[in-house]
Amino acid sequence: MGKIISLLNHKGGVGKTTSAINIGAGLVELGRKVLLIDLDPQANLTLSLGIPRQNSTIYEALRGESELVPFVYREGFDVITSTLDLSSAEMELINEAGREYILRELFDGVIDDYDYIIIDCPPSLGLLTLNALTSSDYVYIPLQTEFLALQGLAKIKQIIDKVRFRLNKKLEIGGVIATMYDARKVLNRDVVETIKKYFGEKVFNTLIRDNVALAEAPAQRKDIFEYNRSSNGAKDYLALCEEVIERSEAVAVEKV
Repeated sequence: MGKIISLLNHKGGVGKTTSAINIGAGLVELGRKVLLIDLDPQANLTLSLGIPRQNSTIYEALRGESELVPFVYREGFDVITSTLDLSSAEMELINEAGREYILRELFDGVIDDYDYIIIDCPPSLGLLTLNALTSSDYVYIPLQTEFLALQGLAKIKQIIDKVRFRLNKKLEIGGVIATMYDARKVLNRDVVETIKKYFGEKVFNTLIRDNVALAEAPAQRKDIFEYNRSSNGAKDYLALCEEVIERSEAVAVEKV
């Protein structure tokens, strides 16, 4: 059974979608089968990979008009695309019975087909994000290594704790990803130390360095490994994925 991981931060511009795409791609590089879910109405993940508008997206699936229909991005790497229509989903689903569990029920049909399902959450804490958290085993929090990125961490943790208590007992913070890191900047180093004090060993050892290739790849509609696998961005995300596998498989062994 695959592990379900949500990438969550209600602050935009912290590298959330970049991390979702390249963690997915990195896991495929390491031999895992991955399904990406674009749960953001802005559809940035879908656009970044150059996937054309599909007849069945996450919007139709949440509305009960279809099952999850993966788009085969490449071998071992599938995507459930998004659309701007998803922006109306929260209002349309607000009166649905069990509305917090719609996504979890959709995963029943695909969970055994993948090693990892990675959800790119919207930069908000509404019903779509709630569905992601209710479905997930782990939450990864991407954090830009700047002072303002630290604001709101307590709120994120509070939301995760509430979902764990009320809706999903297995949910836990699986890791914190420090992004856009520049070792030359004292502020960046200080922010990483602050994050480690707050989250301890939850912080991944791999720091995602500020790297122009990571910004260029979406413009070319590619993940970082397709665009420039010799870049620091590719090296960092591959190292991060090795940590992801190590952590998730260590937990699986502990539970046996």
